[in-house]
Amino acid sequence: MAKIPLPERGQPLDVTYLYKMAETVNDLATQVSSATYKYSAVDTFTAGQQNLKTGDLKVVAKYESIYKNATVTASSEKSFSSTFPEYKFAPIVTATVVNVGNTSSGKDATIVLTSITTSRVDGVIKFASAGDLSIGVNLIIVGVPN
Repeated sequence: MAKIPLPERGQPLDVTYLYKMAETVNDLATQVSSATYKYSAVDTFTAGQQNLKTGDLKVVAKYESIYKNATVTASSEKSFSSTFPEYKFAPIVTATVVNVGNTSSGKDATIVLTSITTSRVDGVIKFASAGDLSIGVNLIIVGVPN
């Protein structure tokens, strides 16, 4: 897209300059058109499906450290929570366990999200086997901005 050159102070506006301004505005309008392929649907459990331009969605990606060089027992659980900037409705949250220490007990960890609000997610990590580990949680949060 063309950039509009800034006029000098006191410079008279001419047809060429106005033409460049109009051309740049038209290029911008084309790039942010209302074509259906530029829309995304977010299903919220409180307000149903929300359709917005993809560029208008709010996306947050976070990493939360859960354990560093810790020892867990088989069948134990660890609760966690993470806060994020406020959304209009409870967003869609995807969480994955990251086996930072690359241990066998870290590979046996599973995650369950227990609560999602407009600014917080809570969950539980369950450990199927005992051992030493370092793990974290990757979160991808997508929703309608507040």
